[in-house]
Amino acid sequence: MTTINISDDMIRLGQFLKMADLAETGGEAKQIVQQGRVKVNGEVETRRGRQLHAGDVVELDGREQLLLR
Repeated sequence: MTTINISDDMIRLGQFLKMADLAETGGEAKQIVQQGRVKVNGEVETRRGRQLHAGDVVELDGREQLLLR
């Protein structure tokens, strides 16, 4: 599991995917999320605007990322 530090209280899922280098562009992030490839805390998430907070675990294609503040 990789950890990603965020500076604010929350970050949107699409922004997170770009920040964590899991997507190169917002458009790519949107496609990845809409395809159902992303899980947040073990549940499939299809909303790119989903708010993430410290302690949330994001999984893409079996790779987990833990958000820390």
